[in-house]
Amino acid sequence: MAFSKQQLHKFADLIHIEIPDEKLEQMNIDSVIEWLDKLQKIDTNGVEPMLNPAQHSLPLRADVVTDGGIRDAVLANSPDKAGVSRGYFAVPKVMDGD
Repeated sequence: MAFSKQQLHKFADLIHIEIPDEKLEQMNIDSVIEWLDKLQKIDTNGVEPMLNPAQHSLPLRADVVTDGGIRDAVLANSPDKAGVSRGYFAVPKVMDGD
């Protein structure tokens, strides 16, 4: 199946790309189209679709809500120790009251 330059320019316009004539002559569009035609002819009846060729399953753990139990370890990373003794991060004022 051979495409004319006019058809290739129309395809390029449809997908909003510019292809100069010099590039069109270098491109081997016909072989790509032939390959796609071959793919379309493959019989896939009875083949189950898959998301990933490697059938891995992730280990599951119980979905338990906790507070983490590491508040002091997290607050130890605070550069400003002003709020640490009260259990929060102290941050500089962001907005003025003016």
